[in-house]
Amino acid sequence: MEMITKMVLERPVVIYSKSSCCMSHTVKTLLCDFGANPAVYELDEVSRGREIEQALLRLGCSPAIPAVFIGGELVGGANEVMSLHLNGSLIPKLKRAGALWV
Repeated sequence: MEMITKMVLERPVVIYSKSSCCMSHTVKTLLCDFGANPAVYELDEVSRGREIEQALLRLGCSPAIPAVFIGGELVGGANEVMSLHLNGSLIPKLKRAGALWV
């Protein structure tokens, strides 16, 4: 878990993903289209990916993938990100985290 804490504090937006996950692709596309430029860790392509996935489950991510952190805070998965978007609070959250400047 210490590894995850360090990783999510390095960038305003961090996504833990798998390259074959369609929901991960959707979240990445949405955030990139806003201009957020997230750090993306494809857990099926990085060393210790399985260990990171288990740590995400222990943090309460269910399912573990995708897991989105904004401003160092766990937002959740695709459902939570889409809910924030639909209720109009995703962009302000990205701005507060320093992921968007406009």
